[in-house]
Amino acid sequence: MNSSYPLALLKHPPRYLFFTGKGGVGKTSCSTAVALALADSGLRVLLVSTDAASNLDEMLNVPLRNHPVAVPGALGLSVLNIDPNQAAEEYRLRVLAQLAVDVSESERGTVREQLSGACTTEIAAFDEFATLLAEPPADFDHIIFDTAPTGHTLRLLSLPKAWSGFLADNDRGASCLGPHSGLKMQEQRFQAALAALTDPALTEVVLVTRAEVAALAEAGRTSAELRELGLNRQRLLVNGVFKASDRSDAVALALEAQAETSLAAMPAALRELPRDQVPLRSFDTVGLVALRGLLSESPVGHPTSAALSPPAQLDAASLGVLCDDLAAAGHGLIMVMGKGGVGKTTIAAALAIGLVQRGHAVHLTTTDPAAHVLPTVHGDLAGLRVDCIDPKRETEMYIAKIMAARGRTLDDAGRALLLEDLQSPCTEEVAVFHAFSRVVSEARSAFVVMDTAPTGHSLLLMDATGAYHRQMMREFEGRNSAGRVLTPLMRLQDPHHTRIIIATLAEQTPVSQAAALQDDLKRAGITPFAWVINRSLLAAGARDPLLTARLIGEQRQVQRIRAGLAERLYVLPWSATPPVGVAALAGLTAS
Repeated sequence: MNSSYPLALLKHPPRYLFFTGKGGVGKTSCSTAVALALADSGLRVLLVSTDAASNLDEMLNVPLRNHPVAVPGALGLSVLNIDPNQAAEEYRLRVLAQLAVDVSESERGTVREQLSGACTTEIAAFDEFATLLAEPPADFDHIIFDTAPTGHTLRLLSLPKAWSGFLADNDRGASCLGPHSGLKMQEQRFQAALAALTDPALTEVVLVTRAEVAALAEAGRTSAELRELGLNRQRLLVNGVFKASDRSDAVALALEAQAETSLAAMPAALRELPRDQVPLRSFDTVGLVALRGLLSESPVGHPTSAALSPPAQLDAASLGVLCDDLAAAGHGLIMVMGKGGVGKTTIAAALAIGLVQRGHAVHLTTTDPAAHVLPTVHGDLAGLRVDCIDPKRETEMYIAKIMAARGRTLDDAGRALLLEDLQSPCTEEVAVFHAFSRVVSEARSAFVVMDTAPTGHSLLLMDATGAYHRQMMREFEGRNSAGRVLTPLMRLQDPHHTRIIIATLAEQTPVSQAAALQDDLKRAGITPFAWVINRSLLAAGARDPLLTARLIGEQRQVQRIRAGLAERLYVLPWSATPPVGVAALAGLTAS
């Protein structure tokens, strides 16, 4: 192995490497750099993204496809993106092709509509993922998975076990919502995927984290949940470790001390894992030179930061001003969206508490399976209700509701069959959508602040919202009821009802992903209200040489946002103390 790549994980890697962790910790950068290092050593490597909001295309300057694409300048490296929407369309075409030749166009349309929801999208993407594990392409030595943020990834990794168990107990084959009647034939593939995932000789999970309390805590929880799934070969990779070189820079010293304190207090389970560290770099990890430099002991091709002068501090409105602007409406849904790890939870919680302090009752909730909003608030405040859309609880309630409504007219055998269908893992997606719809409607007369899941998962929820809207429009077409039909999508499109806040960091990849998210929302008729730059070192006034190089990059991204991406821009400076608890969060929106 090339000695310029010092990570221990590169010495004897298994065939499958899974990179997972809290959003924003650098999973894509680290997994891509590892894939590139292995390819540079003469191995054939397939890098697979399971994130619906992947930025591998920008990072490697190659188009992402649902088949391997060779990376120019990196002999032996290919990339593949499991695009949920494309996988779902191919899945639909396979199902439609199996219909009898005499099926009418109307009946085909009905089947296509049955296959248009988020449930089908999840199954189709999972099917692509399972195939790579059960029937791996023979022309690659290693397959590296760059996964979506933790909550979505745990859902993905649990599906082989969930579907294998469901199919084993379902003699008729899965038929949830119509699209899965053929899954019984794929049971062997799902079992093979589960066997590969749980074989320590074949699979290692790399828990990527930052030297931050929240990221390390999530890595600890993820490690325990993965062990419950049978994935016992694990490794910890601490990314972006900073050492101050200017001992007179208070911001730099605080940043270093925060990392050291967090690492010293990491969960005990993580201490037992083999560990690698990657230092904080002065450059964005975009392009082959930067990616090779990320893991190198002596990065080349990057300008020195020693002679750089810190740019002027950032001049932008505060989060308190944003809270004043939102409070003026009196009620409504405020959704904070963005890439994983940009601070959506902190911003959402701070806005909710700020609105309470301005005299409003507020419901703060989250669609993120990781549910960080509860420990972030960490306290009680009169006028603030905090909860989460818990997938398991919502699924139980949904099943009970369907059994009560549809099962009351069935005999015992019919009820048993209905309950069997509702045990399908994809029922969870339907239940979560129904819960989301309730929350959207609640904002008609009060403030609801929603901390959303990272971009990819949120876009799948938006797809479900769009599919439901189209279904409702077809059902009520021609009934003179246009004024009475009001779907969740229509509420999201109404700027008087919903205000979307896009959260980002002032770095190239988060800003690019925020811009792509905004484009997706606008195509759905939803215009974001504002952007928030979180954890701004520029606003904090750092001057350490390494940080200075990063500040110049931050300034470029601020100019990019102001050049037409955001109608309104607000900023939240980096803080030496993570804002956790009601008092700390309240300080972020003080007038």
